[in-house]
Amino acid sequence: MTRTVVRTDNAPTPPAAIPLSQGVRKGGILQVSGQTAVDPATGKPVPGGVAEQTEQALRNVIAILEADGSGLQDVVMLRVYLTDVAQFAEMNETYARVVGEPFPARTTVYVGLPEGLLVEIDALAIVE
Repeated sequence: MTRTVVRTDNAPTPPAAIPLSQGVRKGGILQVSGQTAVDPATGKPVPGGVAEQTEQALRNVIAILEADGSGLQDVVMLRVYLTDVAQFAEMNETYARVVGEPFPARTTVYVGLPEGLLVEIDALAIVE
């Protein structure tokens, strides 16, 4: 079974110093690398707080899914990496609005991210 790299200009390009692919598909499984709130057009984090960053991170995940011909309907698991437990409710509200029902499984963990970044999200999709 061949492993295929998924790439799009509609999501941020990883810096050359970071060895990863935006997404990788093997068979019917597509793993999307963690996406932050970087706007692919500017290469900079979007202005605003955790709501705006959650929305942009999800838009980046969606762009990579779509580059492989899939979408949120194919996602079975989203993992959210949040820097501040106090921002959970605001992140959760934006997440629910953007992702919509039926919701995939999800894990949320609290981590440190580079300065200015509040959230990172990755996805696992099963694509037919």
